[in-house]
Amino acid sequence: MAEVIVIGAGPAGASAALFLAKAGKETLVLDSNGSMTKRAWIENHYGVKETSGPDLLQTGREQAEKFGAKFIEEKVIAVDTNGETKITVKTESGRSYEASHVILATGALTDLAKSIGITLKDGREPRIKTVIDTDGNGRTSKPRIWAAGTVAGVSVHTIITAGDGAKVAIEIISELNGERYVDHDILK
Repeated sequence: MAEVIVIGAGPAGASAALFLAKAGKETLVLDSNGSMTKRAWIENHYGVKETSGPDLLQTGREQAEKFGAKFIEEKVIAVDTNGETKITVKTESGRSYEASHVILATGALTDLAKSIGITLKDGREPRIKTVIDTDGNGRTSKPRIWAAGTVAGVSVHTIITAGDGAKVAIEIISELNGERYVDHDILK
């Protein structure tokens, strides 16, 4: 059983996975390989001169894998929140995975959230009509299910969704650790 399952490996999901894995949390990322970032050319991502969406996604995945995050290409079709301490995630292939927390980082897609019974609201971005209603820190209306990135109502820009994924991961790590978590690296 993973501590956290991240559904979606776009900038929000991979960033969340990076922070979680670097903090020593067992992290599994399930991704259907449909990120809208795969079609992007990016020249406004701080610290990056320019990059293609596929390259940004690959770099993010490699960073998270470096710290132990595991990525599996699977389409999630159901999430069972009936367990007191675990959430079961079911995939199209018939596999099931368990975790104590789940992050929905599904980009513009809210169908899975709707099927779970998570509260949705109108989106603010052009072409993003519906998003998950969160408490501002990523918590949804279902215990231990979080949302990050575009699906949580933040701007579709990769730097913003990546930052939101990191923010949600920090909230989960802090909750799991029982104290506020901060990750600072220092130049050697």
